[in-house]
Amino acid sequence: MWEEKLKFYDQLIATNSKFKRKGKTMPYTSANGYMFTLFNKAGEIGIRLSKESGAKFKKEHRATIYKSYGAVMRDYVLVPETLYNDLDLLAAYVEESYQYVMSLKPK
Repeated sequence: MWEEKLKFYDQLIATNSKFKRKGKTMPYTSANGYMFTLFNKAGEIGIRLSKESGAKFKKEHRATIYKSYGAVMRDYVLVPETLYNDLDLLAAYVEESYQYVMSLKPK
């Protein structure tokens, strides 16, 4: 099951040539010194969004906070599996996440 979800995560990241999946045990994407997507050991996808976009995402998709290795990841939302069948929508959220971290002061 984890392997199938990882394949989906890789497929999602591959929708945009700007993104490169990193990490072997904890897959993630990063830009501007910030991670903007994560794939945890539970096989869950987290996307980093601004506070406003995160609140809207949680409300519209009945999503919750995202945890990785037991820690709450600030500014991340847990992508509900119900959205896995809408790759275009998820790709748009990943692009929004990328744009968000690019707007932050570089690390």
